[in-house]
Amino acid sequence: MLRLFPPLTLALFLLPVAAGLLGTALPSLGWMPGAGGPAPTLAAWRALAAAPGLAESLALSLAIGLLSTVLSLALALTIAAGAQGTRLMAWVRRALAPLLALPHVAVALGLAFLLAPSGWIARLLSPWATGWTLPPDIATAPDPWGLAAVLALVLKETPYLLLMLLAALGQVRADRAVRVARTLGHGPGAAWVRVVLPQVYPLVRLPVYAVLAYGLSVVDVALVLAPATPGPLAVAVVRWLGDPDLAVRMQGAAGAVVQTGLVVLVIALWRGGEGVVARLAQPWLGAGPGSRAGRDRARRVGGTAALAAALPIAGLTALALAGMALWSLADSWFWPAPWPAALTLETWRRHLGEATWPLWTTVTVGLAATAAALVLALGTLEHERTRGLTPGRASEILLYVPLLVPQVGFLFGVQTVAALARLDGTWIGVVWSHLLFVLPYVFLALADPHRRLDPRWRRAAQGLGAGPWRVFGRVTVPLLLRPLLFAAAIGFAVSVAQYLPTLFLGAGRYPTLTTEAVALSAGGDRRVIGVHVFLQAALPLLVFAVALAVPRWLSRHRRGLQGGEAPP
Repeated sequence: MLRLFPPLTLALFLLPVAAGLLGTALPSLGWMPGAGGPAPTLAAWRALAAAPGLAESLALSLAIGLLSTVLSLALALTIAAGAQGTRLMAWVRRALAPLLALPHVAVALGLAFLLAPSGWIARLLSPWATGWTLPPDIATAPDPWGLAAVLALVLKETPYLLLMLLAALGQVRADRAVRVARTLGHGPGAAWVRVVLPQVYPLVRLPVYAVLAYGLSVVDVALVLAPATPGPLAVAVVRWLGDPDLAVRMQGAAGAVVQTGLVVLVIALWRGGEGVVARLAQPWLGAGPGSRAGRDRARRVGGTAALAAALPIAGLTALALAGMALWSLADSWFWPAPWPAALTLETWRRHLGEATWPLWTTVTVGLAATAAALVLALGTLEHERTRGLTPGRASEILLYVPLLVPQVGFLFGVQTVAALARLDGTWIGVVWSHLLFVLPYVFLALADPHRRLDPRWRRAAQGLGAGPWRVFGRVTVPLLLRPLLFAAAIGFAVSVAQYLPTLFLGAGRYPTLTTEAVALSAGGDRRVIGVHVFLQAALPLLVFAVALAVPRWLSRHRRGLQGGEAPP
């Protein structure tokens, strides 16, 4: 039975991507019923080339994707290097879970209130510091250059890259490598960059590419914080694909192909740039240690830089969510008051009922997609263990395929396939679309703990007469309880954050808190937006809290689950 899991897992998330890419490419060539017959045509490509602002949209997408990725990677590396071997690292690890739990849209909407001309920052500084008696006539969120969208992406992607870095550090024994380099006279920062970074970066290369692909093709954050005329290419593509005119939809399909090509091209250029940077850095990496004064100065700067990088990320994210929470409780909040005139639950009383159906959809779809992902991941990993298989680099690349291909590049084709299978606009269809993105994250979170599990525990249970299922239920699951719950929390958070899969496969029948929040951002009451943002952020935070609390509660009297020795 276990042998069925690997092909089933691959089929569930690779075949839809392949079919989706094909189902998007064919309409771009005119093969769509009701739009001019079966003969291939380049009319969609000509219409795309003539679309106003196409070059500006491409440039904006490129700028947002590259800038957000470079900044996120730089900040994650700074925090990891500066916090290595210090007490700050424990604080960083504790702060990662809540930061990872927050959906992109929740952070973007909170940031929009912080940075808006009438936002919280301007209110706190006005009129005593700015002299503004009215909100200034400037564009800040969204701004013409997409900088607010870049900031939102940095706030979300830095914790993700930092999590990947911390996981990779355990594989290369970073603490030992830094200690050895320091005995040779290198400062802590230089030791980390010279010895650890060359070993760690290849292990986080695919997560970096995933962040780059997401930034180049982001839609939900762009709808909230990026300029609208022209907006990023992915936003225009989604608008065209939703047009009732089939000719415009074919133009959107051509735009989706261009978006996919842009992501592939930029990732290829990034990969080439890695080699250039490595060659340029080679002389410095091989140089000897600097002076003692320089090492002492670098030691002080390293910790300060890590703190200076970590605090703004945590602080801005907390302020953004606090502002939305205040709006959900505000009776009235007029400019330039820094606080609401009064707090009330009236907005919650009037609008909580409207959020019930999106809330129910969000919870049920998230739980179903996460449960399916856990079953598939555990089944595949157990098959890998029983057969003694060693996963190669190719299997890891396959896992990242749904994360590297832009969503707008294949979800239109997935929608077409779902319509043919009568899954379009169904709850199962929405769960399946979320599973495409939940499964890779759940598998990646479970793979390393499962593969590192000491086999002597299983052999000891088998020696006592336990069968395979009893060993799995009484030994494997309890020992993996913490990573299982953490993987489930990550999967649920990923599902809550999905916007385009719900938009394409839900057909408007299954709105979630994310789709409703994005819809309200176009001009809704901030108090109502605050209710949706609070619910959207609270759900994954609650699941992460449960994932952290349950193992501690269950293992309070079981030292064997707290790092005990394996049986001989």
